[in-house]
Amino acid sequence: MAEENQDSQEKTEEPSQRKLEKAREDGKVVSSKEMFVFTSLAAGLMMGIASIALGQQPLINWGGLFTLDASTHIDSLIFAHMDYALWFLVQVTVVFGLPIMIVTILTQIGVGGIVFAPKALSFKGSRISPIAGLKRMFSMKALVELGKSILKVVFLFGIGFVVIVYFMPGIIWFPNGTMANALDMMTSLIPMLIGGLLIGLLIIAALDFAWQRYDFMKQMRMSRQDQKDEFKQTEGSPEVKAKIRRMQMEASANASQQREALDKVSEATAIITNPTHFAVALKYEVGSAGAPTVLAMGRGVMAEQIIERANKAEVTVFQSPLLARALFFTSEIGGEISEALYNAVAVVLAYIYRVDQGGVADRPEVDVPHDLRFSENGQLLEE
Repeated sequence: MAEENQDSQEKTEEPSQRKLEKAREDGKVVSSKEMFVFTSLAAGLMMGIASIALGQQPLINWGGLFTLDASTHIDSLIFAHMDYALWFLVQVTVVFGLPIMIVTILTQIGVGGIVFAPKALSFKGSRISPIAGLKRMFSMKALVELGKSILKVVFLFGIGFVVIVYFMPGIIWFPNGTMANALDMMTSLIPMLIGGLLIGLLIIAALDFAWQRYDFMKQMRMSRQDQKDEFKQTEGSPEVKAKIRRMQMEASANASQQREALDKVSEATAIITNPTHFAVALKYEVGSAGAPTVLAMGRGVMAEQIIERANKAEVTVFQSPLLARALFFTSEIGGEISEALYNAVAVVLAYIYRVDQGGVADRPEVDVPHDLRFSENGQLLEE
């Protein structure tokens, strides 16, 4: 049901920058064939006009291909002309082809940018699927392309027809006129015809570019669910972020509580250490009905500070790694110790009380329950 609801959502939101970048990685960018046609023809026309500035030399080179010398053997003549034709072709390609290629590249940069996408070269079965091909043939996009082709033909033929009708009176008198009059007429007709067709191609290219960009952005649109999913992928799940913030706040609060508890170390009865990694300050009044309470505890630097303050206040420090870790991982500052540790703590406090009173006693063996024996990382030790 959730997937159906997600699929049924309309894609009405503008695409995010991340989605556009991902589309570029897949080789999907705005492209307009009509814009390529216009810029290529315009560049070719400009190169043709520029070649006129070279004078008659291009025509002489072209005519040299058809110049035959009767004194030369026909076989040698053919090979010589083939070399000459190849060299002439290379020159024309460099002079005309290279600028047009640069214009084509610049056109794509201006339209949608150039991107190298290896993913677009990967094999996709949908490209050779007959069913997918039929869907593309009878899709709305194919209908739009057909409409553009018809419009382009009608529009360009209309421009050509208008120009020719405008010059029709002069064209009719071609048979009765001189060659000079015909050339004068052609020098006016051809530039106007080409200029009119280029203007028509420019209009078609602009309309096609606008449509291609609209269609591309429409395909890239996102639903609100898509935006939420993308936000989770980029920024992380809100639930996870909230849990992390909660853990950070709890750690900060615990650290603050431990720092505040340092002032109470001087009131402690005993300090249980590990010997320096963990430190727990306990307070117990002889004869009281309650259990020993934890005044302060910490690990690492905090443990060192607890021991340092205990030494200054002349509070007895007792080393018992297992008991220190058990107290640290099962107790809270200001609370009583775990009931399961009563016996172990009682043995330690009795020993410390006797020593503090000036008596002599053997160091006791502290027995910590197996289910409360922790490692330095808080994991239960195996028996």
